[in-house]
Amino acid sequence: MGRYRHAPWVFVIALLTSCVSTSTGSTSTTTPPASTPPPSSTTSLPIITTTTLPDPCADQIPESIRESIRQEVDSGNSVGIVAGIVSACGQQVYAYGQPSLDGGRALDQDTVFEIGSTGKAFTGILLADQVQNDYLALSDPLDLYLPEDVDTPTFDGRSITLLDLALHTSGLPPIPSNLEPQDELNPYADYTFTQMYEELGSIELTRPIGSEYEYSNFGMGVLGHILELRIGWTYEEIVLHRIAEVLGMPDTRSTLTSDMQDRLATGYRGTDAFPLWDNPTLAGAGNLRTTVRDLLTFLTANLGLQQTSLHDAMQLSHQRFFRVNQDLAVGLGWHITTQPFGDVVEAHGATGGYWCFLGFLEDPQVGVVVLTNTYNDVDPIGINLIATSLSSS
Repeated sequence: MGRYRHAPWVFVIALLTSCVSTSTGSTSTTTPPASTPPPSSTTSLPIITTTTLPDPCADQIPESIRESIRQEVDSGNSVGIVAGIVSACGQQVYAYGQPSLDGGRALDQDTVFEIGSTGKAFTGILLADQVQNDYLALSDPLDLYLPEDVDTPTFDGRSITLLDLALHTSGLPPIPSNLEPQDELNPYADYTFTQMYEELGSIELTRPIGSEYEYSNFGMGVLGHILELRIGWTYEEIVLHRIAEVLGMPDTRSTLTSDMQDRLATGYRGTDAFPLWDNPTLAGAGNLRTTVRDLLTFLTANLGLQQTSLHDAMQLSHQRFFRVNQDLAVGLGWHITTQPFGDVVEAHGATGGYWCFLGFLEDPQVGVVVLTNTYNDVDPIGINLIATSLSSS
């Protein structure tokens, strides 16, 4: 399940990350609330094909990476994979496989995937955006924003803060103990806010708050709900107005448009098709669907290659607020892993039938996204693509 994920119950904890087919490969070209500033106009970098990459920019997705993608698909580990990279040279996308074992339109940068816990990076930026605009503080206790009749856990008189929730140092469990899904293939769909409040009132913390890292979907879900209560919108509406519309990401949302539904890749576990996961209550832990095109736009802004009104919030979210060990630090919704070639700011996500890797280096500025419509770890492809981009730069 990766470097900082917990061993999963068969489907539910998969959100913590996160079939042999006939395949072809392709290279693709390319009103907010009164309390928040209006979206800024932005200009995206072009998607550059291998035939138009200018000197000194080499092919950004080398043959070794393409071959590893083809091997994953041809071996049956993934039904399809779409990978993208962005740097000062522009953007490039490589797609291989199928959107469904039943066929369908070719995979490309506009194919829609579910991204699970990758959405935590969005939650971290939304939190940072509120902090930058002085609407809340990282040190605020969570009970400041919850209904007065909701009991919240404390330890030695210390309350859980918004920062504790964002860093997975709150002491809250990975998943709520009262999660009892009616449909195990869609495990979060019927979890309610009432159940969230009941869980908060029943938890007895076993260690000092802020002292230890333990990955918590529940904690990030609570954080997303606090943002909802503070801003007065649903989580999806906040993402749409404060990130997607600001950056120009039309295909990033929870509720699929009819056009997105037509471009949706079917999720698989092995050769078994899996439904999308709905997560309305713990949406801050992950409840988004998107495309490689949109995620490259997201990375472009995070890297500062495109200046937007979210720049300062994004930079705040990348800060190393908590050091887990010598190889891992935590930001607001991001994890920063130490690799032989540098520190990678990462977000991962997996649901029943999808896997997503999102990562970038701050210097040199290079970002990578890898999406697959199969429950299959594609993190190594993403890390290797970042590494190879350095040798060609």
